[in-house]
Parts: sequence; structure tokens; C-alpha cells
Amino acid sequence: MAESSLNLGSASSSSSSGEVSVSLEKDTVDENGDGNGCGAVAVAELDSGKVAGGSVSNGVSDSSGTAGMEVARVNTTPRGIFSSDKSESHSGHLKLGRSKTETSRHNSQFAQDTAKIFDDKISEQQKLKLLKRIATVKDDGTVEFEIPELQYIPPIQIVMLIVGTRGDVQPFIAIGKRLQDFGHRVRLATHANFKEFVLTAGLEFYPLGGDPKVLAGYMVKNKGFLPSGPSEIPVQRNQLKDIINSLHSPCIEPDKDTGVPFKADAIIANPPAYGHTHVAEALKIPIHIFFTMPWTPTSEFPHPLSRVKQPAGYRLSYQIVDSLIWLGIRDMINDTRKRKLKLRPVTYLSGSQGSELDIPHGYIWSPHLVPKPKDWGPKVDVVGFCFLDLASGYEPPESLVNWLKAGQKPIYIGFGSLPVQEPEKMTQVIVEALELTGQRGIINKGWGGLGNLAEPKDSVYLLDNCPHDWLFLQCSAVVHHGGAGTTAAGLKAACPTTVVPFFGDQPFWGERVHARGVGPPPIPIDEFSLPKLVDAINFMLDPKVKERAVELAKAMENEDGVTGAVKAFFKHLPRKKLDPDQIAAAPSLFSIRRCFGCS
Repeated sequence: MAESSLNLGSASSSSSSGEVSVSLEKDTVDENGDGNGCGAVAVAELDSGKVAGGSVSNGVSDSSGTAGMEVARVNTTPRGIFSSDKSESHSGHLKLGRSKTETSRHNSQFAQDTAKIFDDKISEQQKLKLLKRIATVKDDGTVEFEIPELQYIPPIQIVMLIVGTRGDVQPFIAIGKRLQDFGHRVRLATHANFKEFVLTAGLEFYPLGGDPKVLAGYMVKNKGFLPSGPSEIPVQRNQLKDIINSLHSPCIEPDKDTGVPFKADAIIANPPAYGHTHVAEALKIPIHIFFTMPWTPTSEFPHPLSRVKQPAGYRLSYQIVDSLIWLGIRDMINDTRKRKLKLRPVTYLSGSQGSELDIPHGYIWSPHLVPKPKDWGPKVDVVGFCFLDLASGYEPPESLVNWLKAGQKPIYIGFGSLPVQEPEKMTQVIVEALELTGQRGIINKGWGGLGNLAEPKDSVYLLDNCPHDWLFLQCSAVVHHGGAGTTAAGLKAACPTTVVPFFGDQPFWGERVHARGVGPPPIPIDEFSLPKLVDAINFMLDPKVKERAVELAKAMENEDGVTGAVKAFFKHLPRKKLDPDQIAAAPSLFSIRRCFGCS
């Protein structure tokens, strides 16, 4: 554990009450605020190695001293928590740090374990096991443990307005679950198709308009958000109108199933929601935009929905794409502003990009794959990929397990929830490419209908659905559409990657993967062919490509995008002074118990 130089506070111990004293020491944090510092270490000193009359050895007290044990508290109120209106100044805030090498699972598990310690239904023996897991007793009689670097913020109600496919929704479920771990109420508003996905994860759900299958089909045909012809305009406009008109209700309406009231204190949204900033303006609450593709102008690469090759046009591409989108939706936005939000209409020259200049943005990708551009300011963060742990609860079918054991690691080929125009033809190309390269393959049928084989083949396994974080670890390489989440899962599993982009940001990720040397040039879906797929597979089988994939995966191991996103959200949350009743309700003593939302 790293030593620190800045002591943030301490308190005396009290063996009679079972309390232990805590000193918080803060490591250095990098200047750009990306959260890459080692954080803080909390060290709890026990009175002569005893807690509540019981001696301590290796984290376990004897039977005479287990009752009434409490986790550390400080008898002084941290300075600066309830003051300061400046979002950029944090030096006066007490922060709870985490090590760079800790994973997101550690932070989430720490919060859950700490909460259980105060659960009266948990036996003393179980509590001792939890204490052994979260804390270590040192030779000098001190207890050492690490806690996430997040200052205390009174519980707030947060609504997430998320539009897109399952891959767009999944990282926000991970972020929402982490916010819940710290005592905040989170409602995820997205398409009705994902209700079970959201509820199963333990978050509140509220339906948004729009059908992700229709949106995906439209974007596959048009390669982006903009229509390619007059006949496509009504399709997209009807979807966008439904989405925009549905954004206000999730922020203020009770839960549709339980009737529990809800009023958002803050909004998290992704850009395809479009009306998100206007709803925040009407409700006078802060908004933070997160996205899996670049949406902030930069001179380092073009807007993913543009095809600009000259670097001089990179920054301009963002303004042009934004203006074209705004031109297509401004009448719907202004109609909603006037009728539903009771706001003045905005002019054409305002543009959506102009209204978002002061809004904080967080980008959900690894800085080891795409570093933060030098011309992005302090209100823009690259937080890392946000993974949702689905593998731990997954039990693969016996047939899949047996098939995996029967031969060499396979190549995964699948396009998730994207529709394929000619699934039979594409399936035939995939099978022939695997045979020509001597590889086994897993074909994910997905929404596209792949995998209709004339006769079963021992070298091919047809899969309906499986968590990528489990499946990709079983594979030698992956071929997919290049969604940000799927790309992240493949790279995390050290899989050489071939991207077959359909639309949107997928060409961008294909180019990033190739530039990093962990995959061949992307194969646009319109150019998908047997020769190109064979060349791509041979490229991925090169041992040097595998070495680079392993190197990138190791670099990504130290990242925790979920914690990075949560830290970015609270870093930019306005520090307005709380109402007197809120201050009265806030804890006057810092404790592990209160920090993690336990009362």
C-alpha cells in the first residue's frame, strides 16, 4: 500500500465504546483531475490492539469482545463539505480515496460488505468474516483498509435518460448501481425493451419513447443519425418525437409500478436523447452528459458521424454535424419547450452544441485506447470503460462448456442487436472463412438472424445470448460490429479484434483498434466478403498482434471506469449550499456506516 504525505485528519481512540481512531492520508492526484491518483489510505489505530475488551489477532477478536463492535469514526466534522459554490475547487473537501490497482468490483463489494456489518440479521460470525475481508490488522496493532475516493454528499435523486441499444444502456446500469452503493436513488429511463434488464440489475425503471430495433434498423440503413433520403425522414422523426416528448415525465413522475414519488435532483444523459438539456433547463437542475463516442469538438480526430480525412477539418466536422442534426429536430424541440416545458423557443443559430458548451461531459472509453485530446478542457473527462459484471452470475449451458473443451479456443463472430440484411449469405461467408483458416467459431445469432446452417458443423457453435465478459475469455479473437461496449469487452479479454462497422461510432472504434495494432483495418458491412474476412482472421492470428492485445489488456486492468464516471459526476455537481433541514439531517460525524448510506 502506497505511503502518503498529506494528513487530512485524525481522532483519538476510545476502547470503552469500541470506536477506533482514523487518520486519512491523501496521495497525489494528477493535475488534469482524471482521477488517476492513488487516492487516500484510511488507517484505524486500535487502543493497545483491543476492541471492546477483546484482543485482536489477524482481524478476529475473541468471543468476549465481539458484541458492540463499531467501525471507525472521526469526532470532527470534515471541513468544506457543505460549503463552496465553485465546482472546480475541491481542496477543502474530505475525499475518500482508492488505490489505482483496485477494481470496480472491489469498490462495490466494499460498500456492500460494510453495509452488512450493521445489519442486525447478520450473525456475529458472518460479521467477523466480513471484517477480515475489508480490513487488515498490522503488526503494530493498527487496522488498515481502503475506501473509495468520494466526498460525502447527502443522498440525491438521479434520473438517467438513455437512448440506444443494449450496448448503450449497459454502462449506465453499472454507473447507476455504483451511485446506489453510495446511498443515492437512481432511476434509469430508457426504452421499454430494456425494462427487465434494468430491474434485474436492481435499478428503478421508467419507460422512454422510441423502439431500439427501429432505431438500429434505421441507422444501419442510413449509417448514422441523419437520413440518407426523403423517404427515411418520417421514420426517424417519429422516433425522435416520441423520445423527446417522453423525457420530462421520468424526471418528475411517480414510479409506474409502485407509485413511489420521484423528483430528480440531477440528470445524467447521453446525447441521442436530444431533449435532455432542455428538460434540465426547465427543471433548473444540473445535467451531466456521458457517451461512448466523442461528441465534444477536437482537432485530434473528426466527428464519428463524419468522414473527414483532412485534419484541418476535424474540429469543424463537429459543428457541421451538430448543425445538421439541430436543423432536423429544432421544430420538435421548440414545440416541446413551448407546450410541455413552458420555455421560450430557441433560434436556429443557437444550435444544440452551443447550449452544451458549459455542460460537463464524460467519455466512456479507456485513455490507453484513446487518450483525452489536449484541446478538451477541465469540464470534459475520459473516465475509462464502464463494465457491468454479468459473468459472475452466469452459468453456461453444458453443451457450450463441452464444445469449448473439445478443441482449440474459437473465434467469436457476432453483431449483437444489429439487423443483418442477408443473414444466410453472411453465415455462409463466416463458415467458409473459418474452414479456410482452420479455426473453430462461435456465431452469435443476435437480432440479425445469423446461424441458419444447412447442416450442423462440429467446428461451429451457434449461440443465442451470453455475457461478453465471460465468453470472450474463452475466445482467441473476436469479430463484431464495433460497439463501444463490445469493443471494450474484447480488448479487456486480450482478444485481437476485427470490427465490421454498420453505422455511427463503429468505424471510429474500428480505426482506433487498428491504430493500436490489435486488429486489422475495419471491414465496413457493405464490403464484408470472404477474402476480407479470411485476411482479417489471419491478421488476428499473428502472435505479435496477440502480444499487443495482452499488453493493452494489462494496461486496462488498472482502470475503473465506473468509479471514474461517478467521481466525474460529483466533481462537476454544483456545490450549492444545502437547506438548513438538509444540513441538520447530514451526519455530524464521519463514519464508514454513514458514508455508504447505512442508517
